[in-house]
Amino acid sequence: QVQLAESGGGLVQPGGSLRLSCATSGSIFSISAMAWYRQTPGKERELVAAITRGGSTNYADSVKGRFTISRDVANSTVYLQMNSLKPEDTAVYYCKANLGLLSSWGQGTQVTVSS
Repeated sequence: QVQLAESGGGLVQPGGSLRLSCATSGSIFSISAMAWYRQTPGKERELVAAITRGGSTNYADSVKGRFTISRDVANSTVYLQMNSLKPEDTAVYYCKANLGLLSSWGQGTQVTVSS
């Protein structure tokens, strides 16, 4: 079992920045990859960014060049640095841990981009 706890969401003006954190605990040795997803009402959850155990990353086209996923192995934390935020980035952001055939999700953190 892996537990995830997101933090760092909030209200920011267009063009601003936020950094989301995802703290992991439990059987973290079983994690093969971590990812950030986001979801807005009435829409499916979509992948924003992912990072593998080896450090490879991939991003949704809509956030490339603006968002950066990273990890702090010592503190078992994954981050999502979000720059040049747009109103369309408004969503609940979720952290996900891939554990082979299983996965764990955090509770989500709200990000609102508005003037």
